[in-house]
Amino acid sequence: MNWTWKVGGNVVIPSFALERAQDILFILRDLRGKKAVPSNPIFLDSPLSINLTEVYRRHIPDLDAETKSLMAQGVDPFNFPGLRNTVTGEQSKLINNLNQVTIMAGSGMCQGGRVVHHLKHNLWRAESSVIFVGYQARMTLGRAIVDGAKKVHIFGEPIAVKARIFTINGFSAHADQETLLQWLAGTDKARIVLNHGEEGAANNLARELVQQGRQAEVAEPGKSYRI
Repeated sequence: MNWTWKVGGNVVIPSFALERAQDILFILRDLRGKKAVPSNPIFLDSPLSINLTEVYRRHIPDLDAETKSLMAQGVDPFNFPGLRNTVTGEQSKLINNLNQVTIMAGSGMCQGGRVVHHLKHNLWRAESSVIFVGYQARMTLGRAIVDGAKKVHIFGEPIAVKARIFTINGFSAHADQETLLQWLAGTDKARIVLNHGEEGAANNLARELVQQGRQAEVAEPGKSYRI
């Protein structure tokens, strides 16, 4: 973020509306408070993220201890000077006239939503950057960018990828194999059909489950399963 602002570009953060957006806001507020990043404008350009963040504020007892402690001190962990919520489409479009700003928008895998427009205006700029903070499934625009595509098509138009691309995997909300096995250990001997995740990881998990005596298989495309 510091490099991007220094050279005059924009930072685009594709973000899921629930939990991921709030996690990023929490971290950005902390970084701003520590003066670890400049105080340039940060736009939360997602009506759904804005509304869900308000739900967090209405359910303080359900938040973790750190967040409740901050709120007890009168600190809003999801708000800070320079944060701007953009609700309307017109407000969103105006962001593309600006430089040295950070834009958080959905969808997290760049398959739709306002982030696609922001990518169209920033991917071709060598001074801009895109920070991925969530898993990018195969066959998505986000995955193509993460995998190093030099050109992508957005709204039917070829867009060169010259922006710097960063991926921060630490925000992933997906359980790893160890966690999934721990969870399944508390279930009965029912049949298990794995229908989500990368093919290699799914096959590895199925093999491990079979070795543990479970009936497990990876779902095949086009095949029907009765559960």
